[in-house]
Amino acid sequence: MSENGKITACRTDRRTALLGIGCSLLVSSSPAAASTAASRLDLSALERRHGGRIGIAVFNSANGRRAAWRSGERFAYCSTFKLFLAAATLQRVAAGKERLVRRIAIRKADMLDHAPVTEKAVGATLPIIDLARAAVEQSDNPAANLLIRELGGLDAWRNWYRGIDDRFTRVDRWELALNAVGPGDPRDTTSPLQTVANLHRLFGARLLTPQHRALLLKWLIDSPRGPNRIKAAAGPGSIVAHKIGTAGSRGHTNDIGLIWPRGAPARTTFVAAYYSGSPLPTLEAREAALATAVRSALGSVGAA
Repeated sequence: MSENGKITACRTDRRTALLGIGCSLLVSSSPAAASTAASRLDLSALERRHGGRIGIAVFNSANGRRAAWRSGERFAYCSTFKLFLAAATLQRVAAGKERLVRRIAIRKADMLDHAPVTEKAVGATLPIIDLARAAVEQSDNPAANLLIRELGGLDAWRNWYRGIDDRFTRVDRWELALNAVGPGDPRDTTSPLQTVANLHRLFGARLLTPQHRALLLKWLIDSPRGPNRIKAAAGPGSIVAHKIGTAGSRGHTNDIGLIWPRGAPARTTFVAAYYSGSPLPTLEAREAALATAVRSALGSVGAA
């Protein structure tokens, strides 16, 4: 498959093999192929009605069913990357290369738009654990940049993805510049398929210690942000652990994460949903369109 999701061959590469995703999912990755094996998920009418591109990949681990739409195309990930950044930080802690209690100086020069936690700490210090929590729960932008810096910079951050066998996701810029992704710009992008593979590798393959996995999931569940995206699409009684990403000036409206029935974490569904290039005038309208797309995808894999 080419990066734009068009079918060039029916084969399983390393990314798709991770989830056991073969040709049946690949052929559903572009609108042109939606009428074949995975025609049960067809978002063309939704795209025509609202404009823009919607990218979806869903994997229901309980029954092995998958669904996708434009899953091989590139989308700006925006702040969804902070889920993986927190995971990378926790892995460093487990390896003895970082300490959650180590305190980092917070300077006025670090400040950016949307700093609900770090702005209050300017002139003081915050421990690594508070920076990671702030990046995940509140999407604090300076916190994310500080974590990348402590990780070793953009090269180290890029290498983390390669270390989990992701050679598709691009790491090019810091916050806030990474949100400025226009049509055809590959910088700071990934695909829905790659994101679901990464989520499955991170949580399904247990690349985190049980304690760190529980900590990250708690932050993702406790986040008050984006209640009208995946959360709005999930069935009643579902637990949703998710991370949103938004760039209003570009129309990017995203959400990624895990869903499972309350009391049944073994029945996890992994979700990556991206919406770019939307002409809809409000965030609420874009979120509603994204939730509709996710709801359709969940229903198609029996996870509604």
